[in-house]
Amino acid sequence: MSYANPDPDPDTTTGLEAGGEVPPGETPPAEGSTSESGPFEKHNPATGWSVVPVVLITLVVVAVLLFFVGYLIELQ
Repeated sequence: MSYANPDPDPDTTTGLEAGGEVPPGETPPAEGSTSESGPFEKHNPATGWSVVPVVLITLVVVAVLLFFVGYLIELQ
């Protein structure tokens, strides 16, 4: 895999002063970009919530609610 540095080298880029600054009246070099976007994805993960986490969270919420309701009834 080849890698190209997206930042220009001030020593070899025309129009740059020492230190990488652009002199007045010069157009700065174009922004760098990455050479590759990454590996090809054949499968994109599903968006949204799955059924199992929603059911588990609902069960936990109902169990906690029943616990507190039972605790309230016991106090009266």
